[in-house]
Order: sequence, then structure tokens, then C-alpha cells
Amino acid sequence: MTTKRDYYAILGLSREADLGQIKKAYRQKALDFHPDRNQHDPQAEEKFKEASEAYEVLSDPQKRQIYDQLGHAGLEGRGFHGFDRVDDIFASFGDIFEDFFGGFSPFGSSRSRRGGSRARHGGDLEASLNISFEEAVFGTKKEIDIHKEASCEACSGKGSKSGRTNACATCGGSGQVAHSQGFFMIQTTCPRCHGAGEFIADPCDECRGQGRVRKKKMVTVKVPAGVEDAMRLVLRGEGNAGMQGGGSGDLYVFIRVAPHSFFERKGDDVHCTVPVSMVQAAIGTKIKVPTLEGEEEIKIEEGTDSGHEIRLKRKGVANVHSGRRGDQVIKIVVTTPKKLSKKQRQLLEDFSKS
Repeated sequence: MTTKRDYYAILGLSREADLGQIKKAYRQKALDFHPDRNQHDPQAEEKFKEASEAYEVLSDPQKRQIYDQLGHAGLEGRGFHGFDRVDDIFASFGDIFEDFFGGFSPFGSSRSRRGGSRARHGGDLEASLNISFEEAVFGTKKEIDIHKEASCEACSGKGSKSGRTNACATCGGSGQVAHSQGFFMIQTTCPRCHGAGEFIADPCDECRGQGRVRKKKMVTVKVPAGVEDAMRLVLRGEGNAGMQGGGSGDLYVFIRVAPHSFFERKGDDVHCTVPVSMVQAAIGTKIKVPTLEGEEEIKIEEGTDSGHEIRLKRKGVANVHSGRRGDQVIKIVVTTPKKLSKKQRQLLEDFSKS
């Protein structure tokens, strides 16, 4: 389980910071790690989500009090889990970004919010991929079939035959309707457009206005060398297509590695067991053993005990992140003969007496 960082440390604040300082610190983090400004930095999006999660908690007096008293565990116990997607952040903090950037995104982001936008991000998909031990060690390419919601070709994902939408007359395009309840004015989601602020007057016949259709697609999965069993690969944008211009989800591929008949992987090392006779162990010898890249000769020293391990440096698996190879660990097992001829027995008895 990943340990979450301290929210104050994420925003570079002291625990006595007021709301103005919190907002100012978050604004700077949002500028530094905005995904559209850091498209070639895969870590920026995670830092952006991390800072947004910290801001959501520290800017809320109730959540902040719980966090100050009980830490992350206190919030999780009340169902708070932060943000899974960048689009969720824009949906939650749209007004904040408009305040930060004067009503427009300085990065040309397609995520800029407007009242009543119908855009919805596509959902993620999961798939399993079975590979052999050797394929996990050296890497491979595999093709898998998935069923997904794909952008409708007939209407280019717009959901409309003409590509146009009409503003909702009930809410005036805001997606919200207001009504009085006693002394208060309550805003609720528009019952006609369901918060979209607009509707399609001429829905596409192919997708019935959804902008996407169910399709089967063959996806190529590049499995890097060194993957381990149960490891997860992420194929960005290969999940379900979004609706009305929303981004596509991701495809998560879970790797299943078949066991090997001779090797056993432990981390980046591979282990194996090699039998030798008691005579070979006693007087020493040279034998050939399998490695991941063919046979290699090793020396059995005189007087080797059963259970002794010999380590072949850099003969293991390449680490999937660093590329550094592990070792091959060979466990020597001294075997005892089950049946002896009279001559062999006599020789052993003579040896024992000597």
C-alpha cells in the first residue's frame, strides 16, 4: 500500500496556514503540474492530483479538522479517497480555476469547463494476459481482443446527425434549476437535460445520440522484459470512449505468468536446484547447468555440502524499471544412491573404515 504524503508538506505550508495561503499555494502547484503544461512528464499528473487532494481537504474546515486530529486514516474512515482522474478535479474545482486564471485556461486545455457541458470521460477497462515464464523474462508483444465503447463513426462521436445541439429551455443552458424552499433558494439538476444544459434534437441513428457504439477491438500489448506475475500494465486511452468530447478511459492489463519447470523467480533472482552425486560432491567436479540464456559450466568444489548455493552474477531477470539484472542462485543437492552393487558396497565400507 502506498503511503500518502502529508497534505501540508505537499502544498509547502505550515499547519497554521489560513485559507488564503492554502489557496495561493494550490494555485502555484496547479500551474507547476497542470497536465497540459507537462504533457511529456508522466509524474506531473500524479502530482497535480496529489496537490488537488490536499487542497480539497485543507480548504474544507470540517475535513481539515478531521485530518489534523486523525490524519489520513480519519478521512478514509469517512469515505474520502481523493481523486482518481484529472477530469474529476476540473469538475470539482471549475470555479477555482476560473478564479485562478480569469475565466480561461492558460494552457489551451480541452478540459476548460463551461456551464452545461455534456462531456463525460470514458470508463476504464480491465483484461488479463497469460504469458510464459520466458516471455516475462525477455519481453514480448501480444494481441488481445477487448469489447469497448468506441466513438461512433457515423456522427464522429457527437451523437447528432447535424452535429448541433440545442440549449435546454428549462434551465437556459445552465444545467441547474432553482426553486424556493422556505427562506432558501435551492439549486438542483435540471430534470429535462439532466444537468447537460443542452440536448440533441436529431440523434444519430447509429448510436442513438450517445456518440459511441459497442465494438470489438484487437489491442497490441507490449510486455516489457522483467514483468512479474500479477503486475498491471496501463494502456492510456484504450478504455471506453468518452461522450460528447470527453476523453477516453484506460485499459488495465493484468499479467499472469506461467510457472517454469526448472526456474523459480524470487524478485529479480532466479533459483534452481541441481543434483550431484556424493562422489562428485566429495572430490569436486565441473558440471553444466541451464541458465536463462543457455548452458553454463560451473565448478563444484571438493567437499561441497548438500544445500550449498552457487551464485551466478547478472544471470537473473532484468528489473522492469531499472533494467539491472538479478543473479541466478543454484542450490546443490547431494544425492545418495539407492542401490549398490557388492563391489560398490565393499568400496564404501573400506572407505568408511579408513
